[in-house]
Amino acid sequence: METIKSIIQNKFKTLTLITVALAFSVIVLMVRMKLNKSFFFLFLVWNVFLAIIPYAITMYLTSLQKISKLSLGFWFLAWLAFLPNAPYIVTDLIHIKIGNNAMLWLDVLVILSFALSGLFLFYLSIIDMQGIISKNFKRVPVTSATTVILFLCGFGVYLGRFLRYNSWEIISQPQYLISDIISIISSPFQNYDAWLFTLGFGLFLVIGFWMFKTIYSVPSTKSCK
Repeated sequence: METIKSIIQNKFKTLTLITVALAFSVIVLMVRMKLNKSFFFLFLVWNVFLAIIPYAITMYLTSLQKISKLSLGFWFLAWLAFLPNAPYIVTDLIHIKIGNNAMLWLDVLVILSFALSGLFLFYLSIIDMQGIISKNFKRVPVTSATTVILFLCGFGVYLGRFLRYNSWEIISQPQYLISDIISIISSPFQNYDAWLFTLGFGLFLVIGFWMFKTIYSVPSTKSCK
């Protein structure tokens, strides 16, 4: 209970922003459901819930005074497995093509609101993990490792969007997942679409993270005085 209280106190401003963003997303979705009389985009609630998991993990880790390297390794792998779920929501924009043309703007607004919430959680979680890694593994080149993780997330989004894998299948059906990954790596020309998507989406995440971290680290006007 004390841990939860400490997390809320230390991250009150950030949690407030997250709450506002998620509340807006849900409200817009409810308006869309009312006007279109359709529950189709309700899956976005589940997707954003999955996007919250990696941030919840890093929030928990940052609240700990001390953690063993073994435990941190376990939490890092769990974090990495769920991390692509956050930027994955961006690709839900493909569902706009089946929407109502008369209210197309509303469909765009619904998906974008959830996608931006997902990216916000995504980048916040990565920044937290950078701090955790720097604190516990001082020799790890954090910037280079972050770039690799962002491209891995691009590949993870490809696996989820086009091959329809989810995070749970790393445990439930690892043999099929590993087989497809080996196939993509060993036959790059036959799977050029996977590499193009990974490169393109990975660059999108890298540039977005660079912009987000630059803005996030800028001191407020009050602190500069």
